[in-house]
Amino acid sequence: MGRLLRIVTFVLALVLVCGGGWVLLYPSGDPKNIKYVLWKAGFHTLNLDTATDTMIGDANRDKLVLGRTKAQLRERFGFLLSPAEAAPYFRGCYQDSSWKNRDVVFIRRSSWFVVSDGDKAEGLVLIKGC
Repeated sequence: MGRLLRIVTFVLALVLVCGGGWVLLYPSGDPKNIKYVLWKAGFHTLNLDTATDTMIGDANRDKLVLGRTKAQLRERFGFLLSPAEAAPYFRGCYQDSSWKNRDVVFIRRSSWFVVSDGDKAEGLVLIKGC
């Protein structure tokens, strides 16, 4: 019994040290941050504006969007905006882009928009400047 208790104690201490290290190494805004990783996996809630900002550095961000319906995107990101509802700068960038005649929605008030083909998202675009 004493040996089992030592093993369990060791494993719990190891998990705490690794978890604490993870939190210290990857602060908020980093795509490897524990909260963002858990949000992507569906195990944690996260401020959705922080999530869209963090997506900029996430190499696998397309997996959050591609193949999803607008209803699924709303469930994931809270709300979507049409180009007419987007901020004037983003609306102008969209209207001057090659996607101007496509079905798009902006994710929240962020600089991301999703290009759809029919019911499914087929592209995720970040407005970096226009």
